[in-house]
Amino acid sequence: MRSVMSGEDMARALRRIAHEIIEKNRGVADLVLVGIRTRGGPLAERLAELLTEIEGTGIPVGIVDIGMYRDDIDTRPRIELGPTELPGDIDGKTIVLVDDVLYTGRTIRAALDALADIGRAEIVQLAVVVDRGHRELPIRADFVGKNLPTSHTEHVTVKVSEIDGEDGVWLEGRERGSDE
Repeated sequence: MRSVMSGEDMARALRRIAHEIIEKNRGVADLVLVGIRTRGGPLAERLAELLTEIEGTGIPVGIVDIGMYRDDIDTRPRIELGPTELPGDIDGKTIVLVDDVLYTGRTIRAALDALADIGRAEIVQLAVVVDRGHRELPIRADFVGKNLPTSHTEHVTVKVSEIDGEDGVWLEGRERGSDE
């Protein structure tokens, strides 16, 4: 496994994303951060802290569990579902979905379906630590910590200290430049 982002790199990327969110939205009015369970939750909390530090106003944070909205629910091992917890009504709000890795786009589609069942946001934007490409759906991130071109045989692991005890991004699988 090869390290591609250190904890310090992740912190810098999240700070940059926070500034980009403020710039794109001309502030933080009516902004709600929603992390996608599991690692999106702590990442959303961190972004909220940064946004609060920069703008001087608290940012509501929620978490969405997409387990029942996945299109591969019959083919994946059963996982324990957690609650979706949103800080109030999302109607008319700007929602920034937060996740660790953007790959095929199917997780984001599931999160959008979950949010649509709860309310009607004015705008939904997406912030990810890593965009590894290989989209299967027409979904793109508005805010990206690192674009990391990968092959389908490689695996990206994002760790957050709140869950894993350390921060960083690792790539494992086929070495660059090797034949398949």
